Amino acid sequence: QVQLVESGGGLVQAGGSLRLSCAASGRTFSSYSMGWFRQAPGKEREFVAAITWSGGITYYADSVQGRFTVSRDNAKNTVYLQMNSLKPEDTAVYYCAARAGIVSSQSTLTRSANFGSWGQGTQVTVSS
Repeated sequence: QVQLVESGGGLVQAGGSLRLSCAASGRTFSSYSMGWFRQAPGKEREFVAAITWSGGITYYADSVQGRFTVSRDNAKNTVYLQMNSLKPEDTAVYYCAARAGIVSSQSTLTRSANFGSWGQGTQVTVSS
């Protein structure tokens, strides 16, 4: 399995931006599809965004569509989540996750149960 480490979280005012990074260990990062999920206090973990192994297909939750962008750099073993126009309701711990294999279906990549490796999470707090 791949090891994942998130960074880039912090405190930002509403309307601001943050870029989260998720660095992966291992030599087979390019064969993993990656996802971002978040969990707010008292709520279940929810899907945010996903990107296929090649970066050719991306998926977004309706709540972040048009504001967040997921991307990856396979040469750097890193996946990113650019978050713009942040809102207080985006406050949560953000986790990146990896799923091995060449998978591209939306039904698979938008469900946390389908990811086998997880990072420790990074806190994002958006003040109003």
